[in-house]
Amino acid sequence: MKPKVSLVRSGTTVDQMVRAIADHIVTGELRPGEKLDEVTLAEKFNVSRTPIREALAQLGVMGLADRRPNRGAIVAVVTQEHLSSMFESMAELEGICARFSAERMTLGERKALESEHIASAQFVRDGAEEDYESYNTGFHTRLYEGAHSKHILEMVILTRSRLAPFRRAQFRLRGRLAKSWEEHDAIVTAIMRADGNVAGEAARAHVTLVSNASAVFASTKGL
Repeated sequence: MKPKVSLVRSGTTVDQMVRAIADHIVTGELRPGEKLDEVTLAEKFNVSRTPIREALAQLGVMGLADRRPNRGAIVAVVTQEHLSSMFESMAELEGICARFSAERMTLGERKALESEHIASAQFVRDGAEEDYESYNTGFHTRLYEGAHSKHILEMVILTRSRLAPFRRAQFRLRGRLAKSWEEHDAIVTAIMRADGNVAGEAARAHVTLVSNASAVFASTKGL
């Protein structure tokens, strides 16, 4: 029996497969219209077809795969208009979260956000994309949770899951790590000052720049 394929550092098997397949789609290794064959994928990941079906279902919800009755799944065509619309919604949601975080975060939450942000500068200096990407996910989660609004948290997590592979892609662009850190710095500074308006504007601007960077990356891959 072959060992399980380890794709990322954490997460369930299905999560790992979703991430791996999504990244292949976003980077252009899997092209629009290409068949996502359950048997082939099951052999590749050394799993049964059941988790493959679940992974493909999740990719369908993310808009990266089209499920066709009795014909299997194919890589979906992701239009720039659809991607821009999702990022536009994400920018507004993150702006709300940052504003609320500036107004509602506890002192402990603020200190933890600032401490982790400062420490993440080392990832930028080292050019450690994977480490920074993992930190980046945690950074934004702190903003969502710091807003102390359960309903907004549910909406923003759902939207983020659909944009996750495109947000990861931005870090493949030269110089993006440093720019991302600087954008985070503006958000953190405003939150530490309890300035909700500035924090919200900084977060919206940050996601807009992420959207632009992701669009640039996608255009080079013919998406």
